[in-house]
Amino acid sequence: MWAIRTTLSDGTVVGLERPELLVALPVAVALLALLVRYRASGTASKRSRRLLLASRIVVATLIVVAAAGPFTVVTMETQGDPTVSLLVDRSDSTSVSPDVAEDLATGIEAEGVPVTTSTIGQGTDSRIGDGVAANLRENGSVVVLSDGQVTGGQSLAETAEFARSLNATISTVESDPTRTERYVTLAGPSKASVGVESRFLVQVEGVQADSPVEVTVSIDGDPVTTERLDEGTGSVPVSHTFEETGSHEITAEIGGGDVYSVNDAALKTVRVVDQPRVLYVSRGNYSLQSYLNELYDVETAESVPSDLDPYYAVVVQNVAEGDLGDVDELQRFVIDGGGLLTVGGPNSFENGDYANSSIAATLPVTFGESTPGSARIVMLVDVSGSAGEGMRIQKAIALDALSQLDDENTVGVVGFNHQAYSVVQPEQLSQNRGTVEDRIRRLQAGGATNIANGLRGAEEMLGGQRGTIILVSDGGDTASRSAVVANALGRQGIRVISVGAGRNVNEQVLRRIARESGGNYFRADETERLRLLFGGGSRQFEGEGLTVVDSGHFITSGVTLESNPGRVNDVSMRPGADFLVAAPDGTPAVASWRYGLGRVVTITTYGSDGGLDGLLQQPDSLAVTKSVNYAIGDPERKASGVTDVSDTRVDEPTTVTYRGDEPPTGTDLAFTAVDEGVYRAQTTPTSVGFKSVVGTTYAANYPAEYAGFGTSSALAEAVRATGGRQFERGQAAEIATFARQQSTRVRDVRQSWDWALLTAGLLLFLTEVVVRRLQVYNGRTRSESGLP
Repeated sequence: MWAIRTTLSDGTVVGLERPELLVALPVAVALLALLVRYRASGTASKRSRRLLLASRIVVATLIVVAAAGPFTVVTMETQGDPTVSLLVDRSDSTSVSPDVAEDLATGIEAEGVPVTTSTIGQGTDSRIGDGVAANLRENGSVVVLSDGQVTGGQSLAETAEFARSLNATISTVESDPTRTERYVTLAGPSKASVGVESRFLVQVEGVQADSPVEVTVSIDGDPVTTERLDEGTGSVPVSHTFEETGSHEITAEIGGGDVYSVNDAALKTVRVVDQPRVLYVSRGNYSLQSYLNELYDVETAESVPSDLDPYYAVVVQNVAEGDLGDVDELQRFVIDGGGLLTVGGPNSFENGDYANSSIAATLPVTFGESTPGSARIVMLVDVSGSAGEGMRIQKAIALDALSQLDDENTVGVVGFNHQAYSVVQPEQLSQNRGTVEDRIRRLQAGGATNIANGLRGAEEMLGGQRGTIILVSDGGDTASRSAVVANALGRQGIRVISVGAGRNVNEQVLRRIARESGGNYFRADETERLRLLFGGGSRQFEGEGLTVVDSGHFITSGVTLESNPGRVNDVSMRPGADFLVAAPDGTPAVASWRYGLGRVVTITTYGSDGGLDGLLQQPDSLAVTKSVNYAIGDPERKASGVTDVSDTRVDEPTTVTYRGDEPPTGTDLAFTAVDEGVYRAQTTPTSVGFKSVVGTTYAANYPAEYAGFGTSSALAEAVRATGGRQFERGQAAEIATFARQQSTRVRDVRQSWDWALLTAGLLLFLTEVVVRRLQVYNGRTRSESGLP
């Protein structure tokens, strides 16, 4: 039962925590009336009986109301002595900006406000979140002089959440850089196949960096390209085909002339392996075979053989169940860690009688029309103060999301600000769509934002059952606790689909919540994709071409789809599988899941000739390549005597994984067995460069301190989330004024009054007993008057 409350004219909130207990009051009054009527005999007059009944009713009322949890909430001001806690970041990344800490402290003290200065970062140690958290006090305020570039410890998002729990604020002073500093990074695959083109991206970023700079990329010591960035920053794509297996070293280097030289070069290692062996099974002549031949070591067959151990993955294209071959061996192969890509056509899936084969259990799709309208859904709508002026947008997006859901879905609504409350209890939309729409339109904004509490409220409404939470919010909350709660929900089979809605949407928070729970993030203009997941006969999806449903998956990340093969097999999503790409009618065109230790992908869209049509042309072909790579997994998992080491940074540990019959010898590393034939150890480099361990090379890049300059968005978000201020360098007087304002805090004070009612009831009872005893003593009545 939810608490009830009302607001008086003076702003005081009066309420009951457990109002359901008031039902005991009429019962108590009835019992008292019977007790007085049938037990009050003797000399007691009617007046005495009435007074006794009135007294006992008042006592009972006081006890019952006390049990119901009466409380008040009053807004009060608390006074304090203004002080400024100045937190100064003296880490290396801040040296590109002027040091104004001393002048600022002097100026604030000249305004009559004392200053305490603390250092929260130094050298390459930028544990800014930890430093700020250590200086926070309840109802306090800190002013941070930092770029917010955190290199360790807790994040600024977690620090902001902690500050809000203390009712504290975080303010900052601008630290715009005045010196030129560039840094270079290098991204790309850590493993590649021999003879196959690999792509890498060199990124040059920095501050006050508007003069041209040259970028040189070398592989194994030989320059492969040199490009000039006229704008001073930018990116350089690099493609290279490795002709030899083993470890290869890549270096991207820029010209100097800035503050630090250590970050003018980025290092990367690539382990090049033989092309993984893939079995291609088909009875037709399709271009997919020649496409695969360019990337992998492909063997062909018309049916699945009885031995699949030599292969990393099996690709089956347009083969009917009766022609598949040894399906049981294929299922064992996947369970033991092999990959499977099943490509559709006029002879596969529902057309190939897959439903009557054991391969059906292996696939992430089922056959025939689905019934997605049977989902259990809670719409979680943000009505906090951060929604504010954008509340109309919030409600419009919530109503739009609701319109995508089929009538057979069971839908409830929870609103939340700093706490959650029930708006509509779950019921089939066919019965309560109008009620849900009306309640959403009536929502009003106000209060702080706590998405974590909102998620817990939605979980409570689901009542321990699996389901889906559709979170409609601007993400105006720190990601710490909400991400933890979302992760816990995902483990319970509850996914969160977050929809960004509002004037200033924090996509980072909403994406993380969705990712942690195994759900999806949709922008406000993407809500129609909900029809793909929860539409049915009454809400069918109608799209144009192929639609990426989950852009965060390995297969679809960075993929652009422009083709439309035109046909699709009649399949439906299996619970627990990943819906990646939809056909124009909403049918799953690409889906994936894990089966046993293996990975399975289905591509069910095809052209008029039964092939993949435009999917094999750029840019769509990337989706096919990544589908095969996803199925293959680690291209060295079958090898023995192999060492894997990830690139790292100076003073950051990296894991060394060795696969073999025995742990490696001749090394100082302490290996521990983690699986049969798998051993692991850790190593930490102390200098920049390419390092060798157990016959394998890895890169030790410059410290993370030199990979970020300028004020981070996380610091600005922490200021906004805690209600702090962004000051300019010379605003010492404004900081002092803000400190005085903060020392006078306005806060809500909650007071429980059950003790007062219980005390009043006890005093009334004792008074009535004393009065009656005095009457007996004075002879006005007898002790055997009959009053109970």
